[in-house]
Amino acid sequence: MASDPKPVPDRVSCASLVDAMGRVHGHRAHIVGLVSPAPRKLFGPAATIAYVPYRDDVPHAEFGDLFGQAVGDRPAGTVLVLSSGGYCEVSHGGGTKLSRLEHTHAAGVLADGRLRDFDQLAAYSFATWCRGEASRWGGDIAMPYAVNVAVEVGGVCVVPGDYVYADASGAVVIPSGSLRRVIDEAVKVEAEDARTAEEILGEYRAPS
Repeated sequence: MASDPKPVPDRVSCASLVDAMGRVHGHRAHIVGLVSPAPRKLFGPAATIAYVPYRDDVPHAEFGDLFGQAVGDRPAGTVLVLSSGGYCEVSHGGGTKLSRLEHTHAAGVLADGRLRDFDQLAAYSFATWCRGEASRWGGDIAMPYAVNVAVEVGGVCVVPGDYVYADASGAVVIPSGSLRRVIDEAVKVEAEDARTAEEILGEYRAPS
């Protein structure tokens, strides 16, 4: 990790990380259109659960079992990423199921679907980002099926172990092998922006 001791979310913005990803990689890495019951910055390595369209003839495990498989024996700091299965307007969980993140000290959840129980989720210490609030259970439309596989969220490929950053402006997915380089580049982006802002200010300063 870069030498600055401050946590990544306190050092650089999502926009700077997106710009940095554009300099380091050529693929899409930013996700927009996310909402939160209590907007908090989210950062950590991804564990994924892939949702698929529900079928009554396909055996599937309970969410709790898949959650345990996804986060493994070191869940603290993990970002749980839930794909939509093509149904981003459907509930993918709620406050009761996702209380597992609180008990395991996970960093939070990024869902490409809706979540229920926003009041309950807001009271937890982890960060929650999703497509909106739902009231109806969605298990008969989309079901959790596979863990720690590559998933698609908002047009972005998320691979287990990627680092996810999210704040009120959106989210960005950073390959783990590029994390140091992308963070260092994001710091440069912010320094460049600060210099440009000063130059623009100079254009409007009254001559002494």
